[in-house]
Amino acid sequence: MDAKFDIKQYMTQLGQQARAASRELVKLDTNKKNEALLNIASAILEQRSALLAENEKDLAAGRDKGLDDALLDRLALNDERIEAMAEGLRQIAALADPVGEITDLKYMPSGIQVGKMRVPLGVIGIIYESRPNVTIDAAALCLKSGNAAILRGGSEAAYSNQALAKCISSGLKAAGLPAAVVQVVEPTDREAVGELITMSDYVDVIVPRGGKGLIERVSADASVPVIKHLHGVCHVYIDGKADLDKAVNVAFNAKTQRYGTCNTMETLLVDKTVAPLVLPRLAELYNKEGVELRGCDETQAILSGITAATDEDWDTEYLAPILSIRIVAGIGCAIEHIHKHSSGHTESIITEDLTKARGFLTEVDSSSVMVNASTRFADGFEYGLGAEIGISTDKIHARGPVGLHGLTSQKYIVIGDGHIRS
Repeated sequence: MDAKFDIKQYMTQLGQQARAASRELVKLDTNKKNEALLNIASAILEQRSALLAENEKDLAAGRDKGLDDALLDRLALNDERIEAMAEGLRQIAALADPVGEITDLKYMPSGIQVGKMRVPLGVIGIIYESRPNVTIDAAALCLKSGNAAILRGGSEAAYSNQALAKCISSGLKAAGLPAAVVQVVEPTDREAVGELITMSDYVDVIVPRGGKGLIERVSADASVPVIKHLHGVCHVYIDGKADLDKAVNVAFNAKTQRYGTCNTMETLLVDKTVAPLVLPRLAELYNKEGVELRGCDETQAILSGITAATDEDWDTEYLAPILSIRIVAGIGCAIEHIHKHSSGHTESIITEDLTKARGFLTEVDSSSVMVNASTRFADGFEYGLGAEIGISTDKIHARGPVGLHGLTSQKYIVIGDGHIRS
């Protein structure tokens, strides 16, 4: 990039344009927003060959840099993932528009009516790594929820993101919307991030989506509110009252369906009464998939030859074919382990005991808590949100997969007829 390039001026211009676009967005009706979303979906499918070609440039560069298999998997586009992006856009277009929704409208003793109206947050800055599909998910969710977006992807996906930006721009233009509704930052250096997370005059919220290092940096340095999760240390607990066939299927899927995602199980907890029955079955399946098992002393006594788990393992998000296993003395010990080591993302219990299931749902304080289901379901698409802009483990208005409602807030509205306060 030109040595004279002024990144601060460039980012300020993006912020000003986004703020102006956000004020235009609030005037749009749902049909116009949906038209733009469907146009973008069509553009993605029409540009499939170009997208795959640009993505291959990113993959080649990633291989040259020595990116591991998990990161390359996050980076890769293929026909299935392109179709999924288009389908996500269509699903978001089909969802109810939350903007303008009025709730809790009631008369007060004074005669005024007081209620709440759902409104966009304004301008959202999204900082993400690797996954090109985030460009589309973020653009779509921000657009449908009435927010302008400034998207800053990682350098490893630069070609893919710019190709997708062209599809977005094409769809917006065809619907008669300003291009500044969604802006993809071209510079991929760290300075652009530093500017974006401190532009409080123009940006209302930041969503970082990537590795722990990125999210820690953004959280520490931002002067703009942040919706985030640092990492995903997710647990599956096989209870003593579990259906063992269900337990095997869920625990196998939660770990092996895809390794490089934040909702992949990283620690398996097993009640000691069923451990000798279920662990050998699971170990055989994991071994076929090349999953390295690390276990506590009791686990090693059942599964000879596996690696001893360290204290660090219980707090590690592997994003790789590695699994920590701990045998526990019942549901209370399992919940205690989760409270100590969970990142607050997703936990699941496998049990046929309704009382234990309800207790687990009540006591475990994570953004998603499940019964007899794989942690891999902790996803906006699977939850019917159409897509997600990220997962929030914060205890704020947006928690868990952040979809349309998570990108809006509420303001009070008051309706009177010349009322004055006495």
